[in-house]
Amino acid sequence: MKLAIDSYCYHRYFGEIYPDLQTDPGKRMTVWDFLRRAHKLGVAGVSLESCFMPTLDDRFLDDLRAKLDEYGLERVWAWGHPDGLASGTDRVAENDLVRHLEFARRIGAPVMRIVGGSRRTRPDSWSMHKRQLSRMLKRLVGPAENHGVELAIENHLDVLADEMLDLINTVNSRWLGVCLDTGNNLRMFEDPLHVAKRLAPFTRATHIKDIGVHRGNPRDFSFWPSVPIGKGLVDIEGILALLRKHRYQGLLAIEVDYLHPDFGTEDRAVAASVRRLREMLALAGPTRRT
Repeated sequence: MKLAIDSYCYHRYFGEIYPDLQTDPGKRMTVWDFLRRAHKLGVAGVSLESCFMPTLDDRFLDDLRAKLDEYGLERVWAWGHPDGLASGTDRVAENDLVRHLEFARRIGAPVMRIVGGSRRTRPDSWSMHKRQLSRMLKRLVGPAENHGVELAIENHLDVLADEMLDLINTVNSRWLGVCLDTGNNLRMFEDPLHVAKRLAPFTRATHIKDIGVHRGNPRDFSFWPSVPIGKGLVDIEGILALLRKHRYQGLLAIEVDYLHPDFGTEDRAVAASVRRLREMLALAGPTRRT
């Protein structure tokens, strides 16, 4: 397992600001700024949110791969923010996902994190949700195999652990696994350790996220802000043990989305999370570039 950072940690600096929850930081960053910061923090890899790329032409992708190679960073290509395949109903998004498989291949990413949907697109009925989404995913595993890029679908506030397991088993392809977000399902009142126990055998990518509590209604997203690793309610060490047990060897990509106001800036939270995750990995035994 390798220490990494997801570029979504800096989404405010890429211009995405949550209405009524966040303020504009007053400055912007580029993907090159992000890569320099990741390199300075000494991580082994990055997960790159494609929605924040300035362009996706051949020259940019070649330059991106060259910079990743220069810094020695392993990489995951991330597609689908915010609603992805809209729970299996968006054929335009399906075609766009196929297009991004070529981008992932071009930058040398063996895994592409994808979004099946969100709490905005989730149907009331799981049977309908499963039918729609599994049918679409079955069409997508062929193109993934053709490009040699594994798909990793995130638990994105749209599925419970057993629903995700049902979906993965229904599609039943080595080209579809899970991007395990360690915090999202707490926001759905599900124990993160239970989620990891169910999904660790299928995990191909991660969002290592810790969650605290703030104020208001627990049914609201704003009640569950991100906090630096080790400062919240998620048993990160327990989840790492489960991933290790199931021989996960991919990136442990730290993610901060809506940061608790007591913890300053996202960059401070990222740096603190890198330090704590590095300590956890060191205590567990040798790992790569930690």
